[in-house]
Amino acid sequence: MPKKKSAVQRKLQAVLHIYCEGAKTEPNYINSYLQETSPGNRRKNVIRVEPTKKNTPVQLVDEAVKHKKSPTCPKSDIFWVVFDRESVAKYPDALHAEASQKAKSNGINIAISNVCFELWLLLHFQENGSPYSSYADLISNSKLKEHLKEKGIHEYDKANASIFDSVKGGLDSARKAAKKMNAQTLESADPQRTKPYQLNPFTEIHLLLDAIDNFE
Repeated sequence: MPKKKSAVQRKLQAVLHIYCEGAKTEPNYINSYLQETSPGNRRKNVIRVEPTKKNTPVQLVDEAVKHKKSPTCPKSDIFWVVFDRESVAKYPDALHAEASQKAKSNGINIAISNVCFELWLLLHFQENGSPYSSYADLISNSKLKEHLKEKGIHEYDKANASIFDSVKGGLDSARKAAKKMNAQTLESADPQRTKPYQLNPFTEIHLLLDAIDNFE
C-alpha cells in the first residue's frame, strides 16, 4: 500500500503595505526607490504602494487598519502610512493625535513629514534646520526649486515621475541629514510637545526606506 502523503501547509510570503496621502509624489518616489534598489522590481509583489482615495491622516490609518483586520490578510503583513503634517489650520493637532493613537493601537507604522514630503526632497541637497509653516512656504522660501533646476527640473510638479531620478544621488546625504535635523529639532522642542506632528522640521521617510531595505 502506498504511503499516505502528509499535508504540507504553504507558508504565505509576508507583504509590506504602504498607504500614501499623496496620489503622485510619494507613490512615484517610493515605487522608483523600489525599482532602484531591486532591479527588475523583483519585490513588487511583497512591497506594495496600495491604491487609495483617502487623503487625511485618520482616513489613511483607518484604511490600513481595515486591511490589516480583513480575514484574508496574513498576520505577518506589515503596514505603513505616509502623510504630511500640513499647516495647523488644515490639520489640527487633535486630528494627528487621533491618527497616531489609532495607528499605535493597531500596530500600524507612520512616516510623517513636517511640514510636507518636499522637506525630505530638500534634504537630498542640503541639511536643514528651518521650520516651514506649509507646503507653499517651503516651496517659496527654501532652495528646493533652485536645486531641482540644477538637475533640469525648471518647474516643480508633484506629479513629475522623474523626481526620484533627479534626487537619488543625494539619498545617503538625505538619510544623514534627516537624523541630524530630527535630533536637533527634538533637542530644542518644548518638553510638552515632542510628538512627531509637533516637531518642525521633522521627517520619518528615512525610517520607511529602512523598513523597505530590511524587509524579507
